[in-house]
Amino acid sequence: MKKSSYKDWNPGLSNGKKTLAEMKKTLPANSPDDISRIVRLLENPASPVALKGAVTLERHDAIHIVLGRGLLPQDEAFVIGFTMGTAKNIRKWEEFLFKGVSMYIYPKIYRFSRKHMKAYDLGLSYGKKCKVKKIYEFPFENCDHMKLNELRKILGIDVTELRKIYEKEKELLADTKCSKRLDV
Repeated sequence: MKKSSYKDWNPGLSNGKKTLAEMKKTLPANSPDDISRIVRLLENPASPVALKGAVTLERHDAIHIVLGRGLLPQDEAFVIGFTMGTAKNIRKWEEFLFKGVSMYIYPKIYRFSRKHMKAYDLGLSYGKKCKVKKIYEFPFENCDHMKLNELRKILGIDVTELRKIYEKEKELLADTKCSKRLDV
């Protein structure tokens, strides 16, 4: 699999026999310096005001891969929701703060819409009920050699359940490019 643009990149869920390293090679990644300051302030674990679920860029990219999600805003919303949900004890005010800032304060390129919040809520819900706790602390950097099926099993990420969630997302957001390419 060769690198594609961020708009087209989508790892899907039918890649279980590939290693994390193989999939990371296909990722059209940004450097941390490319990320907006306000985004880093809330989503980078090194920030003094980071929200629950804040994660390093390398781990965030790995979460995209294990969830089979691309890099479009709707994908980002799902991945961030899932990551925050694995904190298990996220408070309503934290959800409210993230939604408000990401919809109204983030720079336009990173800004989420109300539609994207539907994907965020689905991700948050699955993160809360998924077996994995604090996925943002999981040492993905030590797992490049692992097959994605194995990694998903360790994390308790159920591909069949994800496909059902993605089917629901397709119903809720039927007219988006992201929904049309979800691996269901």
